[in-house]
Amino acid sequence: MTKRKLLMTTMFAGFLAVSLPIAVNAEGMTEKGVPQSNSFWWPEQLDLTSLRDHDVSSNPYGADFDYIKEFNSLDLEALKADIKTTLTDSQDWWPADYGHYGPFFIRMAWHSAGTYRTHDGRGGAGGGQQRFDPLNSWPDNASLDKARRLLWPIKQKYGSKISWADLMVLTGTVAMEDMGFKSFGFAGGRADDWEPDLVYWGAEDKWLASSDNRRDSEGKLEKPLAAVQMGLIYVNPEGPNGNHDPISAAADIRESFGRMAMNDEEIVALIAGGHTFGKAHGAHKPDECVGAEPAAGTMEDQGLGWKNKCGKGHSEDTVTSGLEGAWTSLPTKWTHMYLENLLQFEWVETKSPAGAVQWIPTDADAEGMVPDAHIEGKTHAPIMFTTDLSLKRDPEFRKISERFYENPEEFEDAFARAWFKLTHRDMGPRARYIGADVPDVELIWQDPVPELDHKLIGTKDAEKLKKEILASDLTVPELVRTAWAAASSFRASDMRGGANGGRIRLEPQISWEANNPDELKKVLTTLEGIQKDFNDGLRGGKKISFADTVVLAGAAAIEKAAADAGYKDVKVPFTPGRTDATQEKTDVEAFAVMEPTADGFRNYYNEASYRSPADMLVDKADLLNLTVPEMTVLLGGLRSLDANAGGVKHGVFTDAPGTLNNDFFVNLLTMDNAWKPSETEGLYVGYDRASGEEKWTATPVDLIFGSNSELRAVAEVYAFEGNEQKFVNDFVKAWTKVMTLDRFDNQEAI
Repeated sequence: MTKRKLLMTTMFAGFLAVSLPIAVNAEGMTEKGVPQSNSFWWPEQLDLTSLRDHDVSSNPYGADFDYIKEFNSLDLEALKADIKTTLTDSQDWWPADYGHYGPFFIRMAWHSAGTYRTHDGRGGAGGGQQRFDPLNSWPDNASLDKARRLLWPIKQKYGSKISWADLMVLTGTVAMEDMGFKSFGFAGGRADDWEPDLVYWGAEDKWLASSDNRRDSEGKLEKPLAAVQMGLIYVNPEGPNGNHDPISAAADIRESFGRMAMNDEEIVALIAGGHTFGKAHGAHKPDECVGAEPAAGTMEDQGLGWKNKCGKGHSEDTVTSGLEGAWTSLPTKWTHMYLENLLQFEWVETKSPAGAVQWIPTDADAEGMVPDAHIEGKTHAPIMFTTDLSLKRDPEFRKISERFYENPEEFEDAFARAWFKLTHRDMGPRARYIGADVPDVELIWQDPVPELDHKLIGTKDAEKLKKEILASDLTVPELVRTAWAAASSFRASDMRGGANGGRIRLEPQISWEANNPDELKKVLTTLEGIQKDFNDGLRGGKKISFADTVVLAGAAAIEKAAADAGYKDVKVPFTPGRTDATQEKTDVEAFAVMEPTADGFRNYYNEASYRSPADMLVDKADLLNLTVPEMTVLLGGLRSLDANAGGVKHGVFTDAPGTLNNDFFVNLLTMDNAWKPSETEGLYVGYDRASGEEKWTATPVDLIFGSNSELRAVAEVYAFEGNEQKFVNDFVKAWTKVMTLDRFDNQEAI
C-alpha cells in the first residue's frame, strides 16, 4: 500500500474541540445564572465557533463600510505630524522614558505584529487584535494598554479614517523616524476587527508555564505555535525556562523567529535594531507591586491593568518584564551603540531589582554610561538580556553581528527591511497595500505576481476554451481536483496562496502529496497545451494566463457535471485577470509551510496534522473564510464530483460520481444505512439495513455531518426533496467564492 493510500485510510476518529469558558465556583459547580455551553457537557464535541466569528453584526460601521476609501481620504502627513507631537508630550499619568514615547510605541507596534506565525498564517498586526484579550492581557504585553491610551486622542481625532491596526504600526514606524532612523516605508490597509480572533495559542492554562509543555519528545515546538511560552510574543529573554544560557536561547530564537518568517540575518537585524531604542522595566519585584492584568481588573480601572502600588507606580518605579535598564547611552536616538556594546564589552551575569537575570559589562567604567530615564544626574551601566548575548555567543549569529558592526549601512538597510517585513508580513500581496508611503520595491516574501500585460478574454473566448478543455482527455474529477488544489491554498489569515500566480505548476505546490503530483502534472501539461494553442490563435493582444486557465477548467468541469446531473443552464461565474508567477519569484521555503497536512474537502489527512480530521476540516474552512453552510455544501458537492485526493472513494455516496448532485446528503442522512467502524482505525463502513450489503465507506469528516447536531441541521436542507437546485446554486456560489478569494484587483466576471 502506498503512503498516500495508507494515510487516506487511517483517519483518526477523535473530535477535539476548543472548550468555551465556563464560570465555575470553588465547589466545582457552574455559577448560578451562567448558561452552560455544550462543550461543558461534551468537551470533545466539534466546535464551529471559528466559522461564525467576526460577523458583520459586530461591526459598528456596518456592512457597507469601505475602509480603503476612508484611508485614502486621510491626510497622512497631518496624521504623522500629530504622532510626532505626541511622542514628546509626556503625560503625568504615564510619563515618557527619557521624555520620548518612541521606544514604547515601537514595542507596541512590534508586539502587535509579532504574533504572526507561518504555519497557519494567524496572528499579526491585522485587525488590531492587541486591543482584545487574551493578547491585551498577555504578560509580554504588560503596560501596552497605556500606549494605546496615549494614542487615543489621535484615534479619536481621525476616527474611521485610520484603523487601530494601521495606527499602531504607523506609530511605531514614525517613532523610529523621529529618533533618526530611515524606515523602509509603510502601507495602510489593515481594517479593524471588532472581536478577538479564535486562535490556538497553546494548551497551557497558566501564563509563562514551562516551555517543555509545548515541545514533543524530540524537543520540537508544537505546530502551529511560534512563541516558546504561553503569554510571550517570542522567547523568554532570560533563556529557555529562565536558564540564562545564551547558546540554548539562540536555538529558541532561531526556532521562534523562523516560525515568524525571519531568517538569521533578519533575526539579528531586528534584535539589534529594536534594542537600540528604549529600556526594560523591572524596578521592583512584580509579585510585590503589580496588580492584575486588564482582563482581571476592576470595573473602575476601565481596562487598564498591571496597577503598580510601589513608589510612583510609573516612571522610575515601572515594572513590566522584570528586567531593568537600557542597552545604549542614547536610548531615544538611532545609533550603532548596541552592536558596539555587545561585541566590545565582556558581560557578566547580574540581577535586576526585580530579581531577573540580566548582564552588565565587566568593565567598571561602563557604570556611568547610561543616563536614568527619569532621575536627572543618575546613571547606570548598559545591560543585555541572555537573548542579546545569543547574538554574540552563537557562531552564525556572531558572524552576522560582526558584519553589521563593520558595515553600518548594511545593518541599517537590513533592519529597515526586517521591520517592514515584521509589520507587513500578514497583509498578503502588494495589491492590498495603500498609501503614499508604500515602497516601490517588489519583495519575494510578498509572493509577487506580474502586472497584467494583456487584454482579457471575453465571454465568447471563455466558452470556446471550455469546449476545448472538455474535449480533451481530462475528466471532470481531474479538472475539479486541480482547480481546487490551486485555489484552496489560499489562507484568509495572511492572504497568501490561491490560484492567482499559477503556482500550482511550480515547486513546491506541484509536488505536494495532497495534490496528487502524478495526476496533477498530467493535467497541467494538457492545460498548458490548450492555453498555448488558444493564445497563439488569438489576435488583438487578448490572452489567457495559465492561472486563469486552471480556474476556467474547473468551471467548465462543474458546468458539465451539473448538466450531466440534469441541470442544463448552470453557469459558473469566471473572472479573468490572473497572471502567472515564475519559479524565480516564488519563495519555495516560505510556501513549503503551507502544504496541507489535512484537507477534509478532499478527504485528505496525514499524520503530520496536529488536530483531528473534523477539527482540521473546520480549520481549513476558517482559513478559506467559509461559513458553516458554505463548508457543508462544498464538501457534499466535492464528494459527488469524486474530487477526493488520490481518487479514494470514502464519502462518495453516489452511483453517479463526477456529476453535481446532492446524493452525499441524501445517502448520509437516510435510515436505510447503518454505519459501523471498520477494522481500520478511523474508517467506517455503511451497510444496507435490509440486506446487510456493504454500500459505502466513510471517514470522520464525512460522518460528522450526520452526527453533529448543528452540521446535521444544515445537511438536511441540502437533502430536502425539491432543494436539488438550491444545492447546485449554493455549491456554485461557494465554489466561486473560493476561486476568487485571492482576487484583490477588482476585475469583473464575464
